[in-house]
Amino acid sequence: MNFTPLWTAALNAFSNFIIVDEHCRIAYMNKPYTEILNVQLEDVIGKPIKSVIPTTKLPEVMASGKAHIGALMTLYDHKTGKDISFVCNRIPLIEDGEVIGGVAISTFNEVGEIYNLYSEVEKMQQQNELYQQTIEQLRKQTNPLDYIIGTSQAIQQIKSTIAIFANSGLSILLTGETGVGKEVFANALHQLSSRSTSNFVKINCAAIPKDLLESELFGYEGGAFTGAKKGGKIGKFELADGGTLLLDEIGEMPLPLQSKLLRVLQEKEVERIGGVTPIKVDVRLICNTNQNLTQLIQDGRFRADLYYRINTIELAIPPLRDRLDDIPDLCNFFVQKFNRENGSYTQGVEQEVLALMQQYIWPGNVRELEHVIERLCFLNPHSTIGIASCDFLLNKLSGDHTLSRPAAAFSSLQEQRSSAEIDLIRQTLRQTDGNKAKAARILGIDRTVLYRKLKKYHID
Repeated sequence: MNFTPLWTAALNAFSNFIIVDEHCRIAYMNKPYTEILNVQLEDVIGKPIKSVIPTTKLPEVMASGKAHIGALMTLYDHKTGKDISFVCNRIPLIEDGEVIGGVAISTFNEVGEIYNLYSEVEKMQQQNELYQQTIEQLRKQTNPLDYIIGTSQAIQQIKSTIAIFANSGLSILLTGETGVGKEVFANALHQLSSRSTSNFVKINCAAIPKDLLESELFGYEGGAFTGAKKGGKIGKFELADGGTLLLDEIGEMPLPLQSKLLRVLQEKEVERIGGVTPIKVDVRLICNTNQNLTQLIQDGRFRADLYYRINTIELAIPPLRDRLDDIPDLCNFFVQKFNRENGSYTQGVEQEVLALMQQYIWPGNVRELEHVIERLCFLNPHSTIGIASCDFLLNKLSGDHTLSRPAAAFSSLQEQRSSAEIDLIRQTLRQTDGNKAKAARILGIDRTVLYRKLKKYHID
């Protein structure tokens, strides 16, 4: 192995540095190391490292293929005539999966430095233990069910069911329309279980191409197919071992893959693509779907045996139109969320707006409500979200098919909106002593818009 003067100078900058080949013969030793051992470089090149440093652990590191970082080593220093201790990092050199050599590097050669380092490490470990204890206490004080927003009877019933079955390990099927927040309920199931400190792995069966979904779930060995990584890839089941795996939109899973999933659930082991050795896994499964799996079974698109396997417990999440009483709590939650994210200071949503929202059927469910609140928080110029900022929401309500209640209620809401606008405009004009330009700025509208409203409502 040839080393240029530049490389030699760089390697000599380490306290102690040695390289061995695949047969554990010395290929290079830097000058500081030769001085400590009182040897000449040309005399040790090609010799087994054990014959020069009998206490070295580098051969064991190479045999295991795993690095040893931060090991304490003691040698006799021929320069000082006494034993010295230093921290040694031993690293195998691996190429194409084969160990082709090894490196040992020391980072300190003064005992005092080592003891100071260990002292600092001990302090950090103690602090880390304290932080872990604090986190665990906070976790116990925080009820994951609190993140499921709503006090309606339907939501309270689902929370009770989650509290009963979260720690059971049974497979759970969450059903409901798009946007109802099924993942929030899945998070609560995981956080309330004894697996909460392990991985919570999520995969969307509809978002991944069907020919790649199998490798994402079960992993593959190196060279299993064209384009596969040399070292292979771990699958989501292995990643979730000891924890929870969420299969989102499981109704989109291809039939052949459903068969393999069923076998994994029954045998509790996976086999990577291209692999021959089964791998045991301990995974709690939660599945989500917005489809009617019973209908898919009748259509021959979903296996009945898999359905009964994943449907040990089914939680049907109601659409937002069936729990309109939860809208005030949800609005308050989202306002606080966007205040934190955007640095805004919206104090809440006015009752008139909440009443307006409870007339809408929310086809996009909670997700649609979240986006509406985000828009209102961004556009609203006042401390609270009032009816004047809700033109686009009124447009949503303009068709009878969007109403969750009789059209007569909408008519009265239009009157309330007009009355609220008149009162707000008059109040602002009094505040500005009739200065329309200043009033328009306060109201957050263009001056020409204000003039049109003054004419519309016959405000002098």
